[in-house]
Amino acid sequence: MSSLAHFVAAWSALYSNSAAVRTLVAFVHIAGLVGGGGAAIAADRATLLATRRGALVARLQLDSIHQTHRIVVFGLAAVIVSGLLLFAADVDTYAVSKVFWLKMAMVAALMINGAVLVRVAGSRRAADERMRRRTLRWAAATSLCLWFLITLAGAGLPNI
Repeated sequence: MSSLAHFVAAWSALYSNSAAVRTLVAFVHIAGLVGGGGAAIAADRATLLATRRGALVARLQLDSIHQTHRIVVFGLAAVIVSGLLLFAADVDTYAVSKVFWLKMAMVAALMINGAVLVRVAGSRRAADERMRRRTLRWAAATSLCLWFLITLAGAGLPNI
């Protein structure tokens, strides 16, 4: 535990004293959000449209979801790593912030929802097609809401 405390203290000092480090970490955080979140939002919107059009179009969208998944996961990884660095730079502030923990809960919900979306999209079983479309629609709408709510929480975090 002392080595973790030492790392956090050293990181906090480096982060606080270097505009370049602060800029780089903030950039990675925002770039992950824009890249991963942007791809997810576009895919979610396309999924909502495709599931309204019927089974054939929805099947084409299923392939698109898998292609987009890599971009979203890479973006989320960038957000998580940079977020951990941001947290470590100011543990005392974030550890007691209700907005921060609400944001973390929404990130966890987003990841669970994404796993559901990918699992349903990747399922090749002959399941009830109407139920699959309904689940995809629900998961895509939930994803859209979560991406924007997480962004709102992140924007509010330094101000609340």
